[in-house]
Amino acid sequence: MDSNTPIAPPPKLLDQVRDLIRVKHYSIRTETLYLQWIKRFILFHDKKHPRDMGAPEVEAFLTHLAVVGHVSASTQNQALSALLFLYREVLGVELPWLDNVTRAKLPQRLPVVLTREEVRAVLDRMIGTYGLMATLLYGTGMRLMECVRLRVKDVDFGRGEIVIREGKGTKDRMTMLPESVVPALQAHLQKRRTLFEDDARAGMAAVYLPDALAVKYPHAPSEWGWQYIFPAGSYSVDPRSGAERRHHVDEKLLQRAMKKAVQAAGLAKPATPHTLRHSFATHLLERGQDIRTIQELLGHKDVATTMIYTHVLNKGGRGVVSPLDF
Repeated sequence: MDSNTPIAPPPKLLDQVRDLIRVKHYSIRTETLYLQWIKRFILFHDKKHPRDMGAPEVEAFLTHLAVVGHVSASTQNQALSALLFLYREVLGVELPWLDNVTRAKLPQRLPVVLTREEVRAVLDRMIGTYGLMATLLYGTGMRLMECVRLRVKDVDFGRGEIVIREGKGTKDRMTMLPESVVPALQAHLQKRRTLFEDDARAGMAAVYLPDALAVKYPHAPSEWGWQYIFPAGSYSVDPRSGAERRHHVDEKLLQRAMKKAVQAAGLAKPATPHTLRHSFATHLLERGQDIRTIQELLGHKDVATTMIYTHVLNKGGRGVVSPLDF
């Protein structure tokens, strides 16, 4: 090498974090959150390099979040996970104090559940695409982002099922396709096909494919089967590749639409799209469905997570009749 050739500087710490996150195929949301927490940690300690810090600095940061920032236990644990990734994966530092940092204890709260009448009242006040999405959430038990990311090929009308790809924990699973939603979904897909054909004529039909599938199957991004069922209303720039294309719909739009429907229905419960998933599991239990089947439909790793819905079988305080009603 020529002695006059400048030596490229080593990548900055945050760039190293970003590169490793992408190598490990973490989601764009995880990437954004981890980078934010690591940056906040460094700024909190006056831009001191993490290699020069240890347990006292980590605990001081987490304490500040809880005492001054008033963040929830889940948010505090999220920040800790980001710091664990920084030290173990990026810096390659196995420090014994990392295992001794106390995670905030998550409060055990029962999920908000709507009655069947309340679900109907909310769904009756949601129309169009968001009404269809909300109906699918309740009818299938999908998570919000699982519904948002559905692709055409994942719905099998012949078998009456939906395949959920890369759900929580990057696991695939299967759930039912309710017969009552089939006509509305098929009508929606006809309109979606028209939009796809318009995009194809404009040379803008390609969609995002995970895990370098676009390299393995170069024509797949522009094929009908890979299109998002619920697309965005306009094109946007992919933050990773820089490509301009049509992404899936923004989940916040569905959240806002449901909030308006809950208010219009006059419900006092703080119901969100995720409440429809809770209601799905609860109503299946009420109808006598076995807990293991519900566990598989929800995609829970441990049946103990699904057991929280059994609280509905103990109405009125563990099924005990109040003496006022004797």
